[in-house]
Amino acid sequence: MLLMEDSINKPLCGIDEAGRGPIAGSLVMAGVVLTGRVEGLMDSKKLTEKKREALFDLIRENSRHHIVTFSAKQVDALGISRCLQQGLRMIQQHLFGCDYLFDGNSTFGVDNITTMVKADEKVEEVSAASILAKVTRDREMLELAEKYPEYGFEKHKGYGTKAHIEALAKYDRCEVHRVTFRIKALDEPTLF
Repeated sequence: MLLMEDSINKPLCGIDEAGRGPIAGSLVMAGVVLTGRVEGLMDSKKLTEKKREALFDLIRENSRHHIVTFSAKQVDALGISRCLQQGLRMIQQHLFGCDYLFDGNSTFGVDNITTMVKADEKVEEVSAASILAKVTRDREMLELAEKYPEYGFEKHKGYGTKAHIEALAKYDRCEVHRVTFRIKALDEPTLF
């Protein structure tokens, strides 16, 4: 749904994030105000990597958008909730004069934000934001996979899969792991 800016309606800025739950890599947030038609928008998790990559450029060409990235070190220092709060405010500052819709059920204490569970499946602007956030994060994880090949970031994108946990047990954390995220294989004392 694209709202035209006039004295009554403000444009809609859809907001979503990628990387809230992984144990490595950045948290990425995106805000999108569509300025043109983009066919095929849906929740980024329901699209193939190839389709997301194609839509990424189309969204950027047909929108006003802002992407915010918090490194693993920033996530550790601030915590996920504070990062999300700061990210929402940064998006509001860059894409001002909008109605803001954030995927989920919390505004993290930020004013003038509406939330909707599964908005990334229901609202094109939020779907577009989910694609920008996911593609940005996935590209970062592919770069990190080249720098740290032992962890297999290209496969699991930093999530706590069995293979990732096994690599952590063998190599321990590297600088892009979130040290505040508890990992059972590393953080629980071994009983003899």
